[in-house]
Amino acid sequence: MKIQIRPETAEDIEAIRKINTAAFETEAEAGLVDALRDSGIPLISLVAEVDQKIVGHILFSPITLSVKSTDVKIAGLAPMAVLPDYQKQAIGSALVKKGLKQCKLKGYQAAVVLGHPEYYPRFGFGPGSRFGIKSEYDVPDEVFMVKELVAGILTSYGGVIKYHPLFKT
Repeated sequence: MKIQIRPETAEDIEAIRKINTAAFETEAEAGLVDALRDSGIPLISLVAEVDQKIVGHILFSPITLSVKSTDVKIAGLAPMAVLPDYQKQAIGSALVKKGLKQCKLKGYQAAVVLGHPEYYPRFGFGPGSRFGIKSEYDVPDEVFMVKELVAGILTSYGGVIKYHPLFKT
């Protein structure tokens, strides 16, 4: 099976919506992706194709760190989805790896994720608490994870990560 990861196009929007709806219990993630896209903020939105069928999607959006003076550019990974019939076939891993490379190319210095603590550490994510960084959401320490894309960039920062307001709707 050959997995191709590429940027989303306008023609992919309906397939992305179907993937997010199929992969999650509600349509909230699909609605969030549409709302973030419509907001005009800069996004990194990638799709995974297998045999010319879109089977996965990952989205990174800019987030902020609540410290008085920071020029650290941080991306939030959310959501990431793969059609149920294609899960556990390295498609999600390919999306995360390519997405993190794209983040670095776009000048992001770190990435955060609220996700499965058994999954994301394989990509270098670890608890945000090791940098003194917390999520604005009340979540267990092990599910809020941070990855430096530039080594040492977060060692002198701490604070609370704030997502785009659309994440609260």
